[in-house]
Amino acid sequence: MTLRDLTGAVDFAVLNGMTGGDDAINEEVLGLFVNQAGLWSVMLDPKVEGWRDGVHTIRGAAAGIGARGLAAICAEAEAVDQKLAAPAVERVRDALEAALADVAAYRHEIMLRGLKT
Repeated sequence: MTLRDLTGAVDFAVLNGMTGGDDAINEEVLGLFVNQAGLWSVMLDPKVEGWRDGVHTIRGAAAGIGARGLAAICAEAEAVDQKLAAPAVERVRDALEAALADVAAYRHEIMLRGLKT
């Protein structure tokens, strides 16, 4: 997995702007995002009472790393009527998967840069 595998689901310029491009900080922030995604994604089930809380938390974390598409899809899902929750949550899951794939590729690149120094 390398930078050529990036899909554009995450705009890492946003992250680099916040961290000054510091690879150690980027790795820490992206690791936190992955951990949060794992914790909150179990709530991405419209039958779970707190599904909107999970979506909201993922939305904030996504915006922080530059996953604007995921954040927007989360915002849409938060606003849907419960009857439309299932397809909305599925869109969140798909967007989260795409963002996590980009994060994995970017973290791999950070790791490779660390090996060169």
